[in-house]
Amino acid sequence: MSETHPALPAEIEQAMRRAKRLSWISIGLLTSIIVAMALVMGGSQAMRTAWVEDMLSLLPPIAFLIALRLEEKPATKQFPFGFYRANSLAFLIAATALTAMGALMLYEAGATLIKREHPTIGSYNLFGHEIWMGWIMIAVLIYSVIPPMILGRLKKPVAAKIADKVLHTDALMNAADWQTGLAGIFGIVGVAFGLWWADAAAAGFISFSILTDGLKSMRSSIFELIDGAPRKIDGPEIDPLVDRLVERLKDVHGDVNIQVRETGRFMRAVVEPPDRPHVSGERARSLIGDDEAWRLIEVALEQREDRPERAKG
Repeated sequence: MSETHPALPAEIEQAMRRAKRLSWISIGLLTSIIVAMALVMGGSQAMRTAWVEDMLSLLPPIAFLIALRLEEKPATKQFPFGFYRANSLAFLIAATALTAMGALMLYEAGATLIKREHPTIGSYNLFGHEIWMGWIMIAVLIYSVIPPMILGRLKKPVAAKIADKVLHTDALMNAADWQTGLAGIFGIVGVAFGLWWADAAAAGFISFSILTDGLKSMRSSIFELIDGAPRKIDGPEIDPLVDRLVERLKDVHGDVNIQVRETGRFMRAVVEPPDRPHVSGERARSLIGDDEAWRLIEVALEQREDRPERAKG
């Protein structure tokens, strides 16, 4: 086993615990919203879309909690570099969920408008009085708007603090949740005034920004999984920390090749000689034999701190 979990600063550990609490609170509140919507959604397109969206919204906090649990596990013989990249996999899951949400909303809204489906909102008999279901739907939608709006705002600074793209994507999902809820309210009010298209148009309008955020997140998550340079938490641009790190390493080691890649919330940097960026064929053959020598491209030796240079086979 070659890897131990790095010691984190106290403020980062505290932020991690806060992120866990927010994720558990999200799961609990989203579950209650999903149940409430399932009971009252009727034939409303916006309500049905919001319900499916809230189901998808459960994926990021669940993925975050599982990845965080795995990340804390020590390295094993089967996983000698630890489980840091579980966070990268969770990021892909969260980004896919966000993209699927936007695509689903866009498809459902477009299909409704093309087919000219007129939503029907019935009434409910309560103690001999007819109550229009639209009022109940609006009440549930108002409830569905408030928790995500608060949770999303709380999660973003924590995500930036702990460099967690899963939590950041979860915050984007929360933003999509409350925006969809508002769109649903607008749609139901529109139906009450005879605007049959308002229900679907409201959902479709919101879907574009959600789909854009999802595609940006998916792009960053794929870069991360294929050993790309670390990206910003909110976009596919390379993190400014990379240039800072490369510049500093070149100051220390001179004219060398620097490779920096992302491993979950962490970064790894490799310093290579400029004239020999990979292990030589002769060196590889001496280590693992002729037949499989082509598979060995890197042998990195981390020196003691009192010997700052890094040797590379």
